[in-house]
Amino acid sequence: MTSKVSKLGLVSLGLVGGILVSLQLSAIADRSAAPLPIDELRSFTEVYGRVKNDYVETVDDKELIEKAINGMLSGLDPHSAYLNEEAFKEMQVGTQGEFGGLGIEVSMEDGYVKVVAPIEDTPAWNAGLKSGDLIIKLDDTNVKGMTLNDAVKLMRGKPGTDIILSVIRKGETQPLTITVTRDIIQIQSVKYRMLEKDYAYFRVTQFQEHTGEKLGQAIEKLFSENEAPMKGIILDLRDDPGGLLTSSIGVSAAFLPKDKLVVYTEGRTNDARMRMYARPEFYARGTKGDYLTNVPEAAKTVPMVVLVNGGSASASEIVAGALQDHRRAVIMGTQTFGKGSVQTILPLGNGTAIKLTTARYFTPSGQSIQAKGITPDIVVEDATLETKNTPSLRREADLRNRLDNPQGDDDGAAEEALETDTQVEEKPDYQLSQALNLLKGLQILSTR
Repeated sequence: MTSKVSKLGLVSLGLVGGILVSLQLSAIADRSAAPLPIDELRSFTEVYGRVKNDYVETVDDKELIEKAINGMLSGLDPHSAYLNEEAFKEMQVGTQGEFGGLGIEVSMEDGYVKVVAPIEDTPAWNAGLKSGDLIIKLDDTNVKGMTLNDAVKLMRGKPGTDIILSVIRKGETQPLTITVTRDIIQIQSVKYRMLEKDYAYFRVTQFQEHTGEKLGQAIEKLFSENEAPMKGIILDLRDDPGGLLTSSIGVSAAFLPKDKLVVYTEGRTNDARMRMYARPEFYARGTKGDYLTNVPEAAKTVPMVVLVNGGSASASEIVAGALQDHRRAVIMGTQTFGKGSVQTILPLGNGTAIKLTTARYFTPSGQSIQAKGITPDIVVEDATLETKNTPSLRREADLRNRLDNPQGDDDGAAEEALETDTQVEEKPDYQLSQALNLLKGLQILSTR
């Protein structure tokens, strides 16, 4: 068990682009491998020699080899990639909450860059990029035919400089032109507040190295400051693109009884086959001990709703799947992204590394999320509530898939609470209001 736990520091659940993984990496011991395909390797060296000697222009050896490695890995799946020295360093810094760029998590789809999720409070978020957007052009450069790494390199740059993105968006007849100003991305991975008395709201924007610890502190604070027992919790994972496996275990453990299975992985090697539980050895890295010790036990039993959408990926799906399978929370929103694979960072010893897909992960009940996602218990589409100042918008009662208020037809109290507190949400949030209504309904039923 100890050897498996030590490998957790190498596992990533983030997507390519923006922030990925920053872990205490160690070299992996040599494993017995199958015999090398001599004939195929001979063909490779022959092609390399031909390119080296006969290509119309001189090609640098390092550049040529890196391109070969890139081609080998990118041809496997959208998440395997070669990390040169610069990319490897940025990845390590990124998981600690600060990195340079636009602030989006991306993958490849049909040869274009697909926005998995804009990271909250970043240039991409503020510029209006949305989950599902397809980026077809970066400034004057067409994305078609690029590797994901090449596209990410173009999106990186000096803070304060602009990049023009040409974007295809569902529902739009013409590509959108969006200008984003690069910046140093500083991520506040946990946000929290009281929606109203006895109802707590926690938002996880990304699963970073200290996310579980910060969430634990936030739970302690709100529970201690609330004058009465908490009646409901909302955990918001919308547009959370994932991050570190250990953090997903910690966030799950904050709301689950100890020793509950959170996730398990299946792969070809022994290191890729793991079962991870709501226990400190799986989420508290290093020697700092259990950072969830002071989380009140009530946090594991209070009625709970988890909000998800198409931008909820990877580590977000692990948390949602675990809480759903253990019947700890009601999952509300829309279908999640469906990234059910595990990437391992393998340092190469020269300052570079490869990010290789090594396993698939499964929810406690044995469900694979890959290319499917988490299906909400209650589907609630995203929408904008009517406000007093915007009479042109539809009334809440007219919105698709609305959830009836169990207290009656008047949902003004919840709406008013959201309008007056804009620390996290700057506009009325239909899904959030429906989650709050559901919690109030459950509270009514529990008191009868």
